[in-house]
Amino acid sequence: MTLAAERDVASNHAGATFSRYSPVDGSVVATYPNQGLDETRAAIATARTAFDKSGWATSAAKDRAKVLQTASNLMLERVDDFATWIAKEAGKPMKAARSEVVHSAHVIAHYAALASDMRGEAITQQVPDAIGLVVNEPIGAVGIITPWNFPLSLVARKVAPALAAGCTLVAKPSHFTPKVTLMLRDLLIESGMPAEVFSVVTSDIDNGALVGQEIAGSTQLDMVAFTGSTEAGKAVARAATSNVKRVALELGGKSPNIIFADAELDDALRGAYTGIYLNSGQVCQAGTRLLVQRSVKDEFVERLIDMSKKIRMGDPLDPQTEMGPLVNEKQFARVQGYVERGISEAKLVYRGETPKDGGMERGHFVAPTIFDEVDSRATIAQEEIFGPVLSVLTFDTTEEAIRLANETMYGLAAAVWTTNINTAFEVTKAIRAGTVWVNAYHATSLNNMPYGGYGQSGLGRELGQHGLHEYLETKSIQIQLPRKRR
Repeated sequence: MTLAAERDVASNHAGATFSRYSPVDGSVVATYPNQGLDETRAAIATARTAFDKSGWATSAAKDRAKVLQTASNLMLERVDDFATWIAKEAGKPMKAARSEVVHSAHVIAHYAALASDMRGEAITQQVPDAIGLVVNEPIGAVGIITPWNFPLSLVARKVAPALAAGCTLVAKPSHFTPKVTLMLRDLLIESGMPAEVFSVVTSDIDNGALVGQEIAGSTQLDMVAFTGSTEAGKAVARAATSNVKRVALELGGKSPNIIFADAELDDALRGAYTGIYLNSGQVCQAGTRLLVQRSVKDEFVERLIDMSKKIRMGDPLDPQTEMGPLVNEKQFARVQGYVERGISEAKLVYRGETPKDGGMERGHFVAPTIFDEVDSRATIAQEEIFGPVLSVLTFDTTEEAIRLANETMYGLAAAVWTTNINTAFEVTKAIRAGTVWVNAYHATSLNNMPYGGYGQSGLGRELGQHGLHEYLETKSIQIQLPRKRR
C-alpha cells in the first residue's frame, strides 16, 4: 500500500474495516471497524435510551464526579500510552503529545470538581406568597464530532463537561486518529461509567461524512458539539436545524500575533516560534499572521529565520523531534498549494528542508516557511492554511495594528507583545477574538478559562464554568404558596 492510499475502499457490510497509515512512512498503524449509518443510528439510540432510562442523568453528582476524577488519575498514570498513539496517528512529537494528555487529564479533573459544585438560584422576597427556583438540568443526549489535530484534548473538553452535567454521548472521532477516543471511553468505563452512557463510532473518510451528518441531523439528539473547519461547521449547523438542537462550534482561525517595538523581543521571538510551529502549524489558534512594528521588523524576521533553521524535524516517536509531519496526504498537498500561492503574492524569505532518510522522504513533511511583505488582503493572509507557513505584515501605529488584526472573518485568538500597559489594554479591548494573550502565545497555565471564537470561528465556549453550562438547560420553577383565608 502506498502512502497515497489513506484509507481502504469504503464498505458497508458487517465486519468491514479501514486502516490508518502512518504520516511518517506510510506503514499501517492500526485497523478499525468501518461503521456506517446503521451502526451510527444504533449508537444514537443507545445514547437516547441511556439518557431517558438508565439513571445517569439523575445520578448523584458525587458519583459522576468520582468517575471523572478516577479517570483523570488513571490517565496521568498512563500518559505515555496515550501519547504514543497520538504520535503514531497524528504525527505529533512525543513531548507535545504528552503535554496534550496531561492537559486532558487536568480538564477531566476540573469537571469532576465542578460536577460536585453545581447549584442554582432561589428568588425570594419579591412577593410574600411565592418563591422561585432556577435549576440546571442536563441537556440530554449529545453528539460529539472531533478532528485529528488534538485528538484527545478536543474530545476531553466535550466529554468531561457533558458527563459532569449528566448527559449521554455518541462520538465520532476523525478517521485519522480514532484510537485515543476509544481509549478514553474504555478508561471511563474502567472508572465506573456505565458502558451505554458513551458510544464511539469509527469510520473511514467516505462513511465519516455520512456519520457526521447523521449525528448532526438526528432528531434523537439534543445537542451537537463540533470542532473542525468553518465550512464543515456550517454544514453541521444546517443539519442541526432538524430539531433545533443546541449547537456548539469551535471552528477555524487566522490569528494575529502582534509585536510592538517596545516588547521584550527575546520572549516575543519564542512566542512567534511556538505560535506558528506547534503541531506543525496544525492548530486552529496558530499565530499565522505575524504583525511586527516597522522599526524592529527586519531584525525580528531575521532572528526568527535563524531560529527556524534549527528546528528538528523527524519521527514523532524520536524524543529529539520538535516538528513532525502533517497528518495526511491531502493536508500536505493543501499546504504546498498555499506555499506556491504565497510565492506569487509575497516575498518568500525562508523555506526549510524536510527529512530525506529512514523512509521519511515518503512522509507528509512540510518545512518551516516564512513570507514577508504580505498584504493583508493576500490569500495566505486571509485563508486558514493549517501548516507551518507564516505571513509577516508590517505596521506603524497602534491603530494600524488593530485594523490589520481585525481584517479577517475569524476571531478565535490573538496575542499582543508590549511592555506598555496602556497599549496592552487598548489593543486587547479592540481586537475581536475569543482569547487574547499579552506577552504569551498558546499559554495554557490558566487552561480553565472559557475558550471559543468570535465571527466565523464558532459558537459557544469550552472549558471552565462556561463549558459546563453548554451542556445544561436552565429551568425556572415558580412556587405559589397557599394564601391565608381572610
